[in-house]
Amino acid sequence: MIDREHAASLDASDPLRAYRDRFLLDNEVVYLDGNSLGPLALSTEERLHDVIRREWGGRLIRAWDEGWLELPVVIGDQVGALVGAAPGQVVVGDSTTVCLYKLVWAALALRPGRRQIVTDVDNFPTDRYVIEGVAAARGLEVVWLHGDPVDGPGVAEVSEAVGEQTALVALSHVSYRSAAIADMAEINRVSHNAGALVLWDLCHTVGAVPAELDRDGADLAVGCTYKYLNGGPGAPAFMYARRGLLPALRQPVWGWLGRRDPFEMAPGYEPAEGVTALLSGTAPVLALTAVAEGVRLVGEAGLEAVRAKGIALTELAIALVDELSELGFTVASPRDPAGRGAHLAVAHADARAICARLLERGVIVDYRRPDVIRLGLSPLVTRFVDVWDAVAEMRERAA
Repeated sequence: MIDREHAASLDASDPLRAYRDRFLLDNEVVYLDGNSLGPLALSTEERLHDVIRREWGGRLIRAWDEGWLELPVVIGDQVGALVGAAPGQVVVGDSTTVCLYKLVWAALALRPGRRQIVTDVDNFPTDRYVIEGVAAARGLEVVWLHGDPVDGPGVAEVSEAVGEQTALVALSHVSYRSAAIADMAEINRVSHNAGALVLWDLCHTVGAVPAELDRDGADLAVGCTYKYLNGGPGAPAFMYARRGLLPALRQPVWGWLGRRDPFEMAPGYEPAEGVTALLSGTAPVLALTAVAEGVRLVGEAGLEAVRAKGIALTELAIALVDELSELGFTVASPRDPAGRGAHLAVAHADARAICARLLERGVIVDYRRPDVIRLGLSPLVTRFVDVWDAVAEMRERAA
């Protein structure tokens, strides 16, 4: 049986242990929901104060010409470095839902005459709803993949589903429920062989799991910044478009900052060159400032070290949950660490009630229908003793 001292010894040798002290956290709370909302970095608070007082307060409208206008692309390049995208292909702005809508619509316009969009029945709700909405508006068919509930849809399922009518395949790289990692390179390959484009959701990837968008031949991607990037509640999402697609890619929300020369205020819409054409409205400067600081911290820690700790945390969690099998707990995430993200799904028939009891005890986790307790293990802030304490409380609440 694994004791708490073992978890404490893992913390003592953790190369990222000092990062926890750089976040505002209540040590009386076990916070295992960092994959839904990352905590506040102390440096983010300081940086926002500087932007509010010195830039907004002191420079006023002049600050737009002193760097604000370029923030969506500048920070986009910084995010791109975490997901394997060369500069000039990522831009930050709008919510995840709006970003998905823009790219789904734009992708379909590049495949005229094709009538189908392929996605997963277990994809995140926003992805499914956006796809269903666009399909309904354009008279298209959604082809639903039914993959394994733990491992998700694989290359075989995608290969069977795509064909000459497939315009777009839209999937999550890391499953929001089980943390299963999809085979991006092979799914891109079989989709491209059918003539389809591929759109990836990186919300549970960026800042925790490496991705190689350029190398693996991705066409399009979206991702949020309020999870492992700690950008704050409602932080803007990002969009990626492969460089070769950009000249022909036309997103549907035509706003003045996506125009070639916005300050001419000219009639008619002419898209800007490159990834800037994906923009629509005014950049949320304060939100982008918070995102930039979160990205900086992940980059400073190093994605390889972050990924290694994410694996170590989930491995400990799996070992501890296995000790609770007699109480009805089972691991509902892939056991192969190479195929698992930085969170863990734990199934139990009484999951909803257990999550409520955990919250009463100061252990914050997620519940996912119908029977999953989701442990979000954010490598920059989660301690190994947090994992031990949470599973110990699960034992007590279920006993």
